[in-house]
Amino acid sequence: QVQLVESGGGSVQAGGSLRLSCAASGYTYSGHCMGWFRQAPGKEREGVAIIWPGGGYTAYADSVKGRFTISQDNAKNTLYLTMNSLKLEDTAMYYCAAEGVQWRSCSGLSSDPFTTWGRGTQVTVSS
Repeated sequence: QVQLVESGGGSVQAGGSLRLSCAASGYTYSGHCMGWFRQAPGKEREGVAIIWPGGGYTAYADSVKGRFTISQDNAKNTLYLTMNSLKLEDTAMYYCAAEGVQWRSCSGLSSDPFTTWGRGTQVTVSS
């Protein structure tokens, strides 16, 4: 059974840092486009960062460029999102997801191609 499990969320003051992890079980994600998405209360889900199969390319939402870094550890089958200089507006539930087709370039920050999702981890940034 394919499963993605996020961890690492929590409460942090503005300007602080967190690292989210997404552990995959049931399959090897290295051949899939992987992404981090977030959804704040009352807002649409938005793509935050994606990483191409093999990890050679990444892309970010403008709102997090220069502050967030997506990475993966193939040996641990784990995806990460390192978040620095956190802002109040980064408060949201964060989800990791995998595109369904192997070894296909990422389509972008839209959630449509992503077929496997974790349950999310909450990030709360306070002043």
